[in-house]
Amino acid sequence: MDILHLVDRLEELFNQSRPIWLTHSVIVDEDRMLDIIDQMRVAIPEEIKKAQSIITQRDRILAQAKEEANRTISLAREKAEKSLTDNEMIQSAKIKADQIIEQAHKETAESQREADKYILDTLTNLEIHIDRLLSQVRNGISTLQSDNISTPDLD
Repeated sequence: MDILHLVDRLEELFNQSRPIWLTHSVIVDEDRMLDIIDQMRVAIPEEIKKAQSIITQRDRILAQAKEEANRTISLAREKAEKSLTDNEMIQSAKIKADQIIEQAHKETAESQREADKYILDTLTNLEIHIDRLLSQVRNGISTLQSDNISTPDLD
């Protein structure tokens, strides 16, 4: 039987008891009172067992929750450290990539300058060569023209 129910019955017995005039005492039905007390003696150990069982269960659940919380915190710390390490690696890789890109731009600009210089030198040499050829062609034409003027046609 539930201990609270027995306490309620005990209180009800007290409230139904007859007061003794000019005192704070009451007359209680002894048999009913002893019967309720006997039932309480039986019920209280059961209630204590239930309470102890609940406390044990609560302690077990709290221990599991604490273990799970510690495991979760541990995993979160590991993940944070890995993320930090990954971020550091990413930052390092970004810096290295930026350096490589900058070096590539420098090398590209240098290659462009060298190619422009090569083309300019080649075109200049070609111009000189063409000027010489043009001079030779002009001299040849001039020579042929002067030969044609000095020799009459024998037709």
